[in-house]
Amino acid sequence: MSKHIEKLKKQLVEISEVVNSFKSEAVQVRVVDRLLDAMIELEKADNDGVEVFIKRNYKQKGSEDGNHHSPKGVKKPGATKILNQLLSTDFFDVPHSISSIANYCKDNFDSEFKTSELSGILLKLANEHKLRRERSIENNRFEYVRA
Repeated sequence: MSKHIEKLKKQLVEISEVVNSFKSEAVQVRVVDRLLDAMIELEKADNDGVEVFIKRNYKQKGSEDGNHHSPKGVKKPGATKILNQLLSTDFFDVPHSISSIANYCKDNFDSEFKTSELSGILLKLANEHKLRRERSIENNRFEYVRA
């Protein structure tokens, strides 16, 4: 390990003048970050399949079969994906409030979304003319229905 640290120190001394020539600390950080990323990629290529620790002590993603898994298991689909799936069904044939959409996602997709997470996506779908956004007469809140 000390061999790698000595090598890294030598490389940092070599690039320090170039990095320090940038006035912005943010730019300096980005330059060093990109250089470290490039070095990591070279290191991974040299190790050919040997699991290494990469940037900021994160383990290399993926397993031996090449599949990527999140630490908690299968990743749940996001709000955009679920709303697009609902668009392909008859769900939006009747008007739904944001809260009823959130409850439906919780019950049927085991995904809890805040209404604030859904509102932007629903507005985007309305602007794309995939949904219509209408005010409810009963409670003066928006409801979404297929356009």
